[in-house]
Amino acid sequence: MAQHATHSARITGPIPYLSAGGKPANIPLGPCLVEELDGEVVDIVWGAHGERSTLLPVQVLEAAEESGNLMLLD
Repeated sequence: MAQHATHSARITGPIPYLSAGGKPANIPLGPCLVEELDGEVVDIVWGAHGERSTLLPVQVLEAAEESGNLMLLD
């Protein structure tokens, strides 16, 4: 089994995702965790107690980082 890495990050601009109801939303600005998973997806976790999360394709994460909407802190 591959080891998954977790990185501290900050959302600094809009990163779209589909909410639980299937409606488009943006991940809130502020701190988050980026958890690398097997394959081509990452789990973005946010909220005061890590109570919210969404899976995103690696390409979306890379585009957000390139545009400055996501800053990896470690």
